[in-house]
Amino acid sequence: MNVLLLVLLVLPLVGALAVAPLGGNPGLAKLVAFGFSIASLVLTAVTWFAYVGADTDSRFALEFSVPWIPAFGTSFALGIDGIALVMLALIAVLVPIVMLFSWEEHLPEGRTAAGFFALLLATQGLLVGVFVATDVFLFYVFFEAMLVPMYFMIGRFGGPRRQYAAVKFFLYSLLGGLIMLASVIGLFVVSGEELGAGTFTWVELQRMAAGVDETTQVWLFLGFFLAFAIKAPLVPFHTWLPDAGAEAPVGAVVLLVGVLDKVGTFGFLRYCLPLFPLASQRLAPLVLTLAVIGVLYGALLAVGQTDMKRFVAYTSIAHFGFIALGIFSFSSQAFAGATLYMVNHGISTGMLFIVVGLLIARGGSRLIGDYGGVHKLAPLLAGSMLIAGLSSLALPGTNSFISEFLVLVGSYPRQPVYTILATVGIIFAALYVLWVYQQVMQGPVRGAAVLAAVGAKGGPGTMLDPAVEAAREPSGFPDLGKREIAVLTPLIVLILVLGFFPGPVLDVITPSVIDTLSEVGLADPVEGLVR
Repeated sequence: MNVLLLVLLVLPLVGALAVAPLGGNPGLAKLVAFGFSIASLVLTAVTWFAYVGADTDSRFALEFSVPWIPAFGTSFALGIDGIALVMLALIAVLVPIVMLFSWEEHLPEGRTAAGFFALLLATQGLLVGVFVATDVFLFYVFFEAMLVPMYFMIGRFGGPRRQYAAVKFFLYSLLGGLIMLASVIGLFVVSGEELGAGTFTWVELQRMAAGVDETTQVWLFLGFFLAFAIKAPLVPFHTWLPDAGAEAPVGAVVLLVGVLDKVGTFGFLRYCLPLFPLASQRLAPLVLTLAVIGVLYGALLAVGQTDMKRFVAYTSIAHFGFIALGIFSFSSQAFAGATLYMVNHGISTGMLFIVVGLLIARGGSRLIGDYGGVHKLAPLLAGSMLIAGLSSLALPGTNSFISEFLVLVGSYPRQPVYTILATVGIIFAALYVLWVYQQVMQGPVRGAAVLAAVGAKGGPGTMLDPAVEAAREPSGFPDLGKREIAVLTPLIVLILVLGFFPGPVLDVITPSVIDTLSEVGLADPVEGLVR
């Protein structure tokens, strides 16, 4: 047995336990937490190379398994494929970036940095558990457990309506989890009928999947699908996200939208399609309809937002529609594009949220109308927002372009109508991203938040006289500092590197998406993967 994944799972949880008691020494708490996040990043790199070099005929690599509750047929079983591996890499990259961003964040009264950083590490550890579990019951345990630290990060460290947002997030997710639990139990019962003994082992459940009648598959599929659709979030199960995204502290929302939401789309690929292949094919038109509605609906609502954090949240709903389109189009290109999109969305949206957080830290407002002409005061900050925005709208040369391209090219042979409708969302994306960038960054210095920060007089919508604007020292709205540059630089590098050289990541993803398509029982409609 290989203990690498076990250590990768346990390390952040140990870090959370070590950091939590250090409330009286915030500096030490941050250093210890950051040290654990860097150790996890290094260990993830080791895991990546170990996976690439592994020679195994098993569906999963680096497997670890010990009996857990033998009477219930459960085991503490871990393993990864290429899809899980890239998600582990995304977590490992984002967590230290989030910590560095949150280093000097002003916390609500009575809250400690030790508590916040401990919750970040706990979230990381439980997310690792979700992606590496190969026992369905163990996956369910991690699926529910990961809600707890995120609930406290929103409810204790968030904005003015944090309690409402936290409870809404928790109730939606808990409801989805309880529905999934019914399907998990049903799957165990069916496995007992098909195999002679109930099991939660993913590999054994997948082997029996083709023999389960379609009606049973549909009911079991729906239980898993609803839980994952809430998490993803697909329209109409999305309404918790704008509130959580607006009220959560920026560090938490980067993990929430960047990684935690991907558990839903990961669940489609890992559980819905391979374990219920007949139901997946039968219900694909319904899911594709929801996906396209999400692309268009999310884009239209993003255009009408006045709150920057809610704006980014709604853009994410549109992006998740593209990911779902790729997953339920059943082609290797679309699968690969959707998986790569999960990674790239975490990078680009995570950077967009961080830039928004930097704006809010300077201006004290989340409203788009309270900013204007920021590029004249903080050109590096403006440039960073432009890069994040261009990545979000999938400009060629950025990381999201190849993901979106693969999804659309791979989806068209099977689903031309849905693909054409979703393409309209690309036009909307260009409109809403560039419109917000123009409002916030371009033009003369204006807006209540900016004018107040630089000490200028004037209400919302007023503009400085050009002579005053040229003469004053804009010390109240500083450009990026060294720590902030260190936060954004890795994300910019990843946006450009994955935009021009996605091949190494696609090489890791490809075998797993081909296996998934084979498990669904459909032939690939296209020849090979575009790279």
